Amino acid sequence: MIRQQQLMVLSPYARLYDIVVPKDNMLRQINDLVDFTFIYDELKDKYCLDNGRNAIDPIRMFKYLLLKAIFELSDVDIVERSRYDLSFKYFLDMAPEDPVIDPSSLTKFRKLRL
Repeated sequence: MIRQQQLMVLSPYARLYDIVVPKDNMLRQINDLVDFTFIYDELKDKYCLDNGRNAIDPIRMFKYLLLKAIFELSDVDIVERSRYDLSFKYFLDMAPEDPVIDPSSLTKFRKLRL
């Protein structure tokens, strides 16, 4: 089941992004310039809207794959880096304390045939 991701979850630690991720950070700039909501339209027929457990937000999954392409890392490495790199978490619209996905989720997402 797919639900559109809300803006970043309120977190007492969200202000860390303003301190640690500079305004000229490439990932911050991409987030500010690109509207990723087109992904919902592209994948709406790949997800059930009212049945099953909640899916990982497709925008977040797409952003993981974008990070993978930009930084040329494996699935495991990109997920591991997103665990501790706050610029990655900011880009993925995650709160600093949010858990990351399992790397195998990226394999399954790629099979949706973007």
